Amino acid sequence: MKDQKTLAEGVIRVHPRGFGFVIPEEGEDIFIPKSQLNGAVDGDIVSVKVNTHAVSEKGPEGKVVEIKKRGRVELAGTIDKRLSPDQWSVHVPLAGPEKQVIATKSPFPLKVGDRVLMDILDWEDDEIICRPKKHMGHITDPSIDIDCAMVEFDLRKDFPPQAIEEAKRWGQEVNPKHLKDREDFRDWETFTIDPDTAKDFDDALSLRIDEKGHFHLGIHIADVSHYVPPNSHLDKEARLRLNSTYFPNFCLPMLPHELSSNLCSLKEKVDRLTVSVLVELDKDGNTIDYKIVRSVIHSKKRFTYKQAKLVLDGKMKSPHAETLKNMEKLCLLLKKKRQQRGSVEFSLPEVILLVDDKGMPTETETVYYDITHQLVEEFMLKANELVALHVSNQGKNLTYRVHDTPSQENMQEFALLAESFGFKMPTNPKSEDFQKLFREAEASPHGTYLATNYIRKMKMAIYSADNIGHYGLSLTHYCHFTSPIRRYVDLVAHRILWGGRDDRQHMELIAEASSEQERISAKAEMSVLTLKKLRWAAQKKKEDKHKLYEAVVVKVKPFGIVFEVIELMLEGFLHVSKIGHDYFVYDDKNQKLVGEHTGRGYNLGDKFNVRLKDVDLIHAEADWEIVA
Repeated sequence: MKDQKTLAEGVIRVHPRGFGFVIPEEGEDIFIPKSQLNGAVDGDIVSVKVNTHAVSEKGPEGKVVEIKKRGRVELAGTIDKRLSPDQWSVHVPLAGPEKQVIATKSPFPLKVGDRVLMDILDWEDDEIICRPKKHMGHITDPSIDIDCAMVEFDLRKDFPPQAIEEAKRWGQEVNPKHLKDREDFRDWETFTIDPDTAKDFDDALSLRIDEKGHFHLGIHIADVSHYVPPNSHLDKEARLRLNSTYFPNFCLPMLPHELSSNLCSLKEKVDRLTVSVLVELDKDGNTIDYKIVRSVIHSKKRFTYKQAKLVLDGKMKSPHAETLKNMEKLCLLLKKKRQQRGSVEFSLPEVILLVDDKGMPTETETVYYDITHQLVEEFMLKANELVALHVSNQGKNLTYRVHDTPSQENMQEFALLAESFGFKMPTNPKSEDFQKLFREAEASPHGTYLATNYIRKMKMAIYSADNIGHYGLSLTHYCHFTSPIRRYVDLVAHRILWGGRDDRQHMELIAEASSEQERISAKAEMSVLTLKKLRWAAQKKKEDKHKLYEAVVVKVKPFGIVFEVIELMLEGFLHVSKIGHDYFVYDDKNQKLVGEHTGRGYNLGDKFNVRLKDVDLIHAEADWEIVA
């Protein structure tokens, strides 16, 4: 009998439970049982022997026969200090604080502050030996911050030619042939609301009210699944990227620009293919009925959040003013329903850094979470919830967005924190207690800091094939569906709606990989944002060495205080030896430091002025001093 086994090559993604999937250049993913990994780790390029007889709901099975290339053979970082004539200590964010990275045998001269790409020579438990191979620039050059972050966090920059070619093949306009079997909403009043700098518009909205006073809400999402079929080159690349990553004034997209900022983007005054969630709600915001259809729309207007707010405030005229007002009305009803469920809502401001062409920050802008942001969020939440319920009711598997219940200990700790700010909380607080707290705190100077600390006490929201519900939203079913241009899990949810692959192992692998990549992208984004904020602060110090910043204490420890610089939303730390001319004793019960001689202390929520002394760009840290 002929041996029904063939060889394939591709990237392996390993699940925490031990099994893996190989994503080959052509054909379906290959399931690799734990016993057949043969030393391969996540991200390796491997050669596998496929057993065509062993085909199950997981797809074809195989075993790793050769590791062609290790997934991580290089690291990037910044030269920290010289250890010997031929050895340098390197600060490498991706390696973590527990591993020391040493550069040796460099083919080019090195100095402190050089940003370098290195080959890994030896990876031990607590030490990584590397050889520099590329000089990327110096830490003092802001123009390379993003490029270096992409290398440091192993983000994929350039798209393979095959993926770009596939994207270009779709053209620049919607093909009329692709409108077959779609519902036509091109005459509807649809529009988008997004940030000023957005280029990829995933979602558009429509709303009308009938004679009964019922709301007919349309959430129209870019039909990315039409353009990115499974196992295409576009799909394989998106599966490796898993999400877009957003830096100041720059987006590293999950899909090529031909799709992400053009054919899939719901631009105004052009036809676009969409998946529409059409919801009927009564006068109180209760869902009466819904349906999910493939459609085509023609967005009438691209609103920025600022423009939509001006229209709502009556400061800018628009033919869409009435619809925006009705959206505001429905948003407030949905917010009320969310509150009744027990969900705790925050309206936290965000500091946006504007940078010039050379990557240097030019100004800061605080963006407030106003009603325009809230209405978009409420409508996206409704669509995500209904899709999760819809798929679940069909008995299909899905990558859910889940949020586990926080520990009672963490909630009790937060209650003590709130009390230190002067708010009364019960010993075992419930959701309504937190809602009441944040309503009261919103009008106080402590609202933002309490909300931030509350979020830190929460468990992280992740993707999972197990639906354990979403604690933060107080929902039993929730998924991500509304951003398929920038998130792979959303694209997968779209496919499942129309009969795409939904087997359990496939969902588990995508959920785990997406959760991990989300964390990596967030670290990369924060690393660049923090560095830019420090560059901004250093520049301001040059202009005015006496410049003061208002700060608030957000954490008190026996060895010092953690504070936040309000203008920059940047965290800082001061050791007990630097907070005053006294011997400070830590009061554990009240979480404060008290001076033994003066009786003066530092409590959570205390405000004071700080002045920047110095900036360490290599480690992205600042040295502050208190100014009386």
